Amino acid sequence: MINRTIPDVTLKTRVRDEAVGGPNPFRWQDLSVRAEFAGKKVVVFSLPGAFTPTCSNEQCPNFERLYDVFKAAGVDEVYCVSVNDAFVMYQWGKSLGLEKVKLLPDGSGDFTRRMGMLINKDHLGFGMRSWRYAMIVDDNTITHWFEEPGINDTGADSDPYGETMPEKLLAALTGEFTEAA
Repeated sequence: MINRTIPDVTLKTRVRDEAVGGPNPFRWQDLSVRAEFAGKKVVVFSLPGAFTPTCSNEQCPNFERLYDVFKAAGVDEVYCVSVNDAFVMYQWGKSLGLEKVKLLPDGSGDFTRRMGMLINKDHLGFGMRSWRYAMIVDDNTITHWFEEPGINDTGADSDPYGETMPEKLLAALTGEFTEAA
């Protein structure tokens, strides 16, 4: 994956637009991932799903907590990608109180599939979802890759979370990391 260019995928997002009016003032907006990441150093982490235990209790809150440390290490933005639609991602971010990490809905799984990380979670009733991975991307080129071991479609209930912890990415960026940083 290192030195690979990220896929040229457009995600369907919702953005607040007061001109829409009413109780739900949002409109659809296409987001080209390559255009969004162009000229930036970004951290991207992907997870199996919004509102799921490890994703909600550990991974996403940990990246939010360390966002300013990433910024200090030269990262322009931190993104979370999940195979969920824009409505679910919005409500999940709201429920977590996210203010810094940007959530990207990969509703059809196109980005995840082209990253080679789309797996079948039918055994849990989830359908197609992302395996847990993270990467550092510099101007659309992957410079660092992190993936949880054991990627599978076999129905195993394993949901490892260790290799994609934000501390691992920070260590790759800075050569060291401590909580006090």
